[in-house]
Amino acid sequence: MYKFKPILKTLVWGTESWVLSGVPGFESVVAEGPEAGRKITDLWPGEFPLLIKFIDAKRDLSIQVHPNDELAARRHGCKGKTEMWYVIGAEPGAKLLSGLKEKITPDDYVRLVAEDRITEVLAEQAVAPGDVFFLPAGRIHAIGGGCLLAEIQQTSDITYRIYDYNRPGLDGKPRPLHTELAQEAIDYTVYPDYRTHYEVRQNAPVELVKCPYFTTTLLDLTKPEAETAPLSVAGSMDSSQRESLSRHSGRDPESPAFLILIGLNGSGKVTTEADETTLQAGEAILVPAADGPVTFLPGPGGLRLLTTHP
Repeated sequence: MYKFKPILKTLVWGTESWVLSGVPGFESVVAEGPEAGRKITDLWPGEFPLLIKFIDAKRDLSIQVHPNDELAARRHGCKGKTEMWYVIGAEPGAKLLSGLKEKITPDDYVRLVAEDRITEVLAEQAVAPGDVFFLPAGRIHAIGGGCLLAEIQQTSDITYRIYDYNRPGLDGKPRPLHTELAQEAIDYTVYPDYRTHYEVRQNAPVELVKCPYFTTTLLDLTKPEAETAPLSVAGSMDSSQRESLSRHSGRDPESPAFLILIGLNGSGKVTTEADETTLQAGEAILVPAADGPVTFLPGPGGLRLLTTHP
């Protein structure tokens, strides 16, 4: 199992902690154990498929949209960006934006941005801990101040900034908008509901999101729980990637994929056939599937975590 040094970013609205990243120039580094100091790219040749963040928003983030794979490849030669949010903490009155609440055209969109009125047509969502939002590429969105959340996304750093409340960046200058680039990227469909609804259960896996890029499950544990199913799912690892990851883990190169554990609240012990470590809130652990089933021993306050894999 691998833990990585967090990559901390200070932004105009708050902070981000990238706890597992293969984004070029921001590759995660193994924090401990025999592979300490190695980058994720040493363990996983090519592009690591997922980016895991914790976002602590003190102020409203800019209103954004991300392109899909086809548009991102055509414009930037890279992947698009589909993501999801799990709300860990929310101050009283905290909100976020997700999707359109009324039908507009691409021309309406340009006009509303120019008139500083784009927020009038966006769906505002009051949030509380445990809320989940799935954000396919093309959906307009923004995190509001007072939100602490975990984000799982495709490995892509392509963002089109639609509106930034006319505020200055850290350098004192307005941050650029990408009005025309965003116009083609937006999904203009109005949906009846933008939340992900799920049944809250303790000591049992609850699937939150299953999409072409990742499958994410919630575990809210108060007693030891063996979580095996995600480790048996074949992921997108090719033979050279399996060999590299298993060479460093010492496991069978034919075992598929990996599992990422993301600590949300509490703490506990994580054990596989090959290794043992702890998981704290705000951490992520990469578990090669070859390590076998994962067993969790929650601490006195329990352990709430997400598991995700391609």
